[in-house]
Amino acid sequence: MLIAQASAGDAAAIAPLFDAYRQFFAGRAEFDASARFLTERLARGECIVFFASTGGEVEGFITLYPLWSSWHCKRIWFLSDLYVRESSRKRGIGRRLVERVIAYAHETGASSVMVELPHREPHLREFYVRLGFRDDELFDLARYVTR
Repeated sequence: MLIAQASAGDAAAIAPLFDAYRQFFAGRAEFDASARFLTERLARGECIVFFASTGGEVEGFITLYPLWSSWHCKRIWFLSDLYVRESSRKRGIGRRLVERVIAYAHETGASSVMVELPHREPHLREFYVRLGFRDDELFDLARYVTR
């Protein structure tokens, strides 16, 4: 299995899984919007995507978006999306993708990696805890939704 950092040229191969991810979590089947969004983010350098592939077939991906910490004067990586093709699950692909993100955070001198965990997927908390993630001791995050 290959874990690689995606370029804009990889967006077409990752887009079907990105759309499947959006369908699962957001209930939206919008392939064109998914492909366009992913391609634009990669082309503009607005996100980092790592993908897992075997024999040229993409089996999973993980996306990071950059944030900054004023307190630490360092980058924070926001781990936004992790998805593994259903037929490829239970093979450690998600774990390997998260481990690659952790290594990337060290490589880039980031102060931390943040992840948003959906309440409807409680097993994800256990998954991330096994990989070293902890609840933030300083902040509870809140958000204002504009839609």
